[in-house]
Amino acid sequence: MSLIITKATLGRLPVYLDFLKKQNTEYISSTQIARALELGEVLVRKDLNSVCGLGKPKVGYDREKLIESILNTLGVDKNISAVIAGAGKLGSALLGYNGFSEYGVDIKAAFDNDPKKINHTFANGKRIYSMDSLKEYCEQNDIRIGIIAVPQSEAQAVCDKMIECNIRAIWNLTTYSLVIPDNVIVKNENLALSLSFLKTCMLRNEGTTRPVR
Repeated sequence: MSLIITKATLGRLPVYLDFLKKQNTEYISSTQIARALELGEVLVRKDLNSVCGLGKPKVGYDREKLIESILNTLGVDKNISAVIAGAGKLGSALLGYNGFSEYGVDIKAAFDNDPKKINHTFANGKRIYSMDSLKEYCEQNDIRIGIIAVPQSEAQAVCDKMIECNIRAIWNLTTYSLVIPDNVIVKNENLALSLSFLKTCMLRNEGTTRPVR
């Protein structure tokens, strides 16, 4: 019987994968990974066991096999096409970034209502199209993931349009709480909140290490 892999575990797998790729050792233990990533050892062991089984006692995991297991679990070998709605600074940066392909996601194009941006082509050959052509493009290119990088006031309308295009997974880069049907998956990414969290952690660390006068 296969183990159930939780969404929380799936969210941590890319972090493990990135770390493992940078190591230069045949075997690695869950303790080493946990310490390096500042995660609980029990949590790391549970995550890794759910994708590749138990490591060898006193040896750990075969690093290459562990990487392969994580890649298979993440479905990196199965390429999925995505589009971005909103070709502002954030949307354009994402479209111009080629690193998503390492995880099996190909962001093929961006869509915008600004005539000055439409038909602009990036150095990697990807292009900005009119929002009016979104449905036709999605149908022709089997688009499965939509990325929302528009102003908050436009987020729900764009979301509704993506769902009409049969997109069932949405990466929401706005702070708007989208209303979606049960058959659509949404990952909300509040960049400001993440940065605020980082700032808070930094200040707390400074507070614990600042010398007492």
